[in-house]
Amino acid sequence: MELDADHALRATRAWVEQAVIGLNLCPFAKAVQVKGLVRYVCSDARDTGALRDALRAELLHLRDTPIDQTETTLLVHPWVLGDFLDYNDFLDAADALLAELDLEGTLQIASFHPDYRFAGSGADDIENATNRSPHPTLHLLREASIDRAVDAYPEADAIVDANLRTLQALGPQGWARLRGEILRAAALSAGSPPAR
Repeated sequence: MELDADHALRATRAWVEQAVIGLNLCPFAKAVQVKGLVRYVCSDARDTGALRDALRAELLHLRDTPIDQTETTLLVHPWVLGDFLDYNDFLDAADALLAELDLEGTLQIASFHPDYRFAGSGADDIENATNRSPHPTLHLLREASIDRAVDAYPEADAIVDANLRTLQALGPQGWARLRGEILRAAALSAGSPPAR
């Protein structure tokens, strides 16, 4: 199947529902998803300049939109920064854009990529799966939402340990199966309207 924006958004939504929420990798994600407060956007950027423009637009959109309409944004960019090292380098430019827009302390950017690799980890280490999305994705978050989540879940550091236990129990084969199910779900829902 040829990749298009609708497919990229369907795959991302399926990943959020089946992996992030389904495996409880982020205990805060379910409520926001169920309330329809996640904005899914697919950038058609083919270079980092166009992606930076899309990121700027989405940061300003999130800043200017009431939290009861959009709490967080997933900016999916399947046609640029497919190489994880290039993607990782771009995160410095993303943080610089936050500073340029005077949004530090208001918004932050989390990172997800199909080949995500934590510093010091091996390419095949299962712990990397916590941040492995179907396509390169920038997750724009409100600092106020993060503060509220941490207040509601004072043992936030325990999430990392729980995620590692979950993924170790799932194992690389289980993760590969889940990834396949996510991509199949995106393909099967091709006739349905695209996610917001």
